[in-house]
Amino acid sequence: MERVDVPYGLRPLVERHGPAVEVEDARRRWSELVTAAEAGIVTLITRDRYQWAALVPMSEVAEFLSPDVPTWPVSDARGKLGHLVGEIHSLGVRVQVFTRRGRPVAAMVDAGVLVDRPDPADRLPAEALLRDGHRIELVFEPGRPGQVGRDGDVVEEPEDWFYAANAYDNRDSVVAVGVGDTLGEALLRLAPPPAVETHDHPPF
Repeated sequence: MERVDVPYGLRPLVERHGPAVEVEDARRRWSELVTAAEAGIVTLITRDRYQWAALVPMSEVAEFLSPDVPTWPVSDARGKLGHLVGEIHSLGVRVQVFTRRGRPVAAMVDAGVLVDRPDPADRLPAEALLRDGHRIELVFEPGRPGQVGRDGDVVEEPEDWFYAANAYDNRDSVVAVGVGDTLGEALLRLAPPPAVETHDHPPF
């Protein structure tokens, strides 16, 4: 796929994971692509050039698995792959899980959620933080609707709601921060906070 066909916001993903695979090609290579996802490789899949999804390893699934999460045997998913990409693109379904012999091996998510998600190597898994004695505080920020003046101009921009996960060590210092539109996404994005720049001042 030529770069001009890639939506601007998804270009960082193409640079990171390689060109997207058209859904018909993905159907032909389905078993190979699922095996690659099981090994940790992300594959971008596109349908009709404007519907995008990502085939990912289970470690990239932010949602807590429950009976509500659509789950398909790998062999069954091949025949309805275009439909599954369409559902993901429309945000009607956040994640589709694929199984072999009843075991989850890969999943499909909206490609856009990966754009600003920290790289796996930069994340600090919640389980590991808790095992090391850290404390994780979960916060919901409700946002606000914004305000419009009498003349119809926007006086105050609306703020979206979000979840935050903050991990603290035994001295109450922040060791990791994660923010997302679901609790699972916030936990998956836990990573060390950006370093605060300090400027040394010469002695007077």
